[in-house]
This record gives sequence, structure tokens and C-alpha cells, in this order.
Amino acid sequence: MILRTENIVKQYASHLALDDVSIEVPQASIYGLLGPNGAGKTTLIRIINQITAPDSGKVFFDGHELCKNDVYSIGYLPEERGLYKKMKVGEQAMYFARLKGLSKNDAEKCLRTWFEKFEILAWWNKKVEELSKGMAQKVQFIVTILHKPKLLIFDEPFSGFDPINVNLLKTEILNLKKEGSTIIFSTHNMSSVEETCDYITLINKSKNVLSGQIDEIRHNYGDNIFEIDYLGETEKLKENLGENYRILNDGEQKFFRKIIIKATAKESGNALLARIIKDVEIVNFNQIIPSMNDIFIKLVEADK
Repeated sequence: MILRTENIVKQYASHLALDDVSIEVPQASIYGLLGPNGAGKTTLIRIINQITAPDSGKVFFDGHELCKNDVYSIGYLPEERGLYKKMKVGEQAMYFARLKGLSKNDAEKCLRTWFEKFEILAWWNKKVEELSKGMAQKVQFIVTILHKPKLLIFDEPFSGFDPINVNLLKTEILNLKKEGSTIIFSTHNMSSVEETCDYITLINKSKNVLSGQIDEIRHNYGDNIFEIDYLGETEKLKENLGENYRILNDGEQKFFRKIIIKATAKESGNALLARIIKDVEIVNFNQIIPSMNDIFIKLVEADK
């Protein structure tokens, strides 16, 4: 584990921001921090970045308890973007790169490569105030990752981007993972979570209510529901189902019939398929797995 938090508690006056929150982030993974606004995600991120301290609990980084010098091994892109508006874009990017230990030559070479990749090189000598919100976010993303830290933390990284630039950012995040970086990001974009994350933690009302590997979570929250497209007689199919199955819906499509069946926890998809395949021709057989968005809404609504 590159990062581990143990029983983190943080109180602000009358507001309990984090209540006994523990997470484990594996090396070279993409880890999603999910939760409604005000749940405690950003507070946890600020504690990991040593911007604030927990009231109790511990944070461990790369095999030791988090210490001051670990700031050089962590890249942080906060939700509240901040660039000096009157400075030139290239000048400011160079300033941040030098702060992170890069030589002048290495900094300029790396920055120009990234600026070209993100199609903002023409803005090198423009003032920051002339940039669009999306362009400014690209600059901040670049200076966050430039020194190749072991851990990258992005707070709502896709906010303000159009779909094309969201895909660009996703691609670069996946490339960083391939190169060995570990990424934590906080987001409300559930489709991005499913496309990029290996693990997630859902924080709600200051508590960790769900953690784990994303595919395993989706499978565990499935209701053993199967959608089947077939050719043949519905009555024969129904006769073979038995008491362990319940039909939720069935109807005629243009070229075939469709039926949706819920099985008890004892029955597998293979068992269901074996029951019906002798009497009908299967066109499509699919287990309905809930999306992370469905799971997110279900858990948050249940906790109201």
C-alpha cells in the first residue's frame, strides 16, 4: 500500500468532517474518492497533503508515517484552481516546475512537450488572465504531474472540461498509472469512475460507507437479474424455470422475444441457462450489473 489512513477524525467547530475514516490505496492504482458535497472527501485530501491535520488517527505513506518531506513525493491538483493572473503562462509554469526541483533546462523542455500535447503551446507568452477556464486547468494539471510524484491527488479534475478534453485527461491519467504513478481523485463523474478507477471509497456523512475493488463492488450489489433475448415459445421457457426464479418482465421485440428474470442467490447464470436452452434459441444472455451511479444513489438515499 502506498497510502493508508487509520481512524481519521476531524472536527470543525460544530461540524464533524471525518468520523473514523480508514482507507488503503494500493501502489500503481487509480483510486476514486466518491461522495456527496460536504461528505468529507476534500477534508481527507487536505489531511493527506498536510494542509490540515487530523484531530486523531494516522496517515502512512510509502511504508512510513506521513512526514513533512513527503510533500515532494505528492502532486496535488485542488478543486479551487489558483494561478497568478498577471503572469505569463510559460513563466508561471516554469516557476512551479523550479519549485518542484527541476532544473531550468529540464523544466522548459518538459513543459513545452506537455504544452504541445495539450495544444496550448501558442499561449506560452500570453497572460494567465487571457486563458479560458479549461486552458488554465490544463496548465495546472501539467505543473501537478511534471515532477513525476509517487502519488497524484486530483480533486474534481474533470470540472469545467468539455467531453473531448475530459477524454484527453482520462487518457493521460491512465498513462500515468502505466508508468507507475498512483492516482487518487475525487469526482462526481460516475462514468469516469467506471472507466478509470481500480478501487473506490464512498464517503457519506463523514464516514467511509463502502470501500473495495470496483468490479467486485458492482458484482456484489447486483440483484441476480438476467436479461434474455430468445426465439421460441415463452410458455415452454416458463415451465422450466421452477420456484427459484421470478419473471420481472417479458415481451415481444421486432425479431425475438425478451424476458427479464430474477434468480435467488442460490442460482447462477449457468444454472438458468441450462434450464431454458433446450426449449428456446438464445440470441442474447446478459446479467444486469448495477452501475457505480446506481450504487452511489442507492447508498446515499438509504443513509438519509
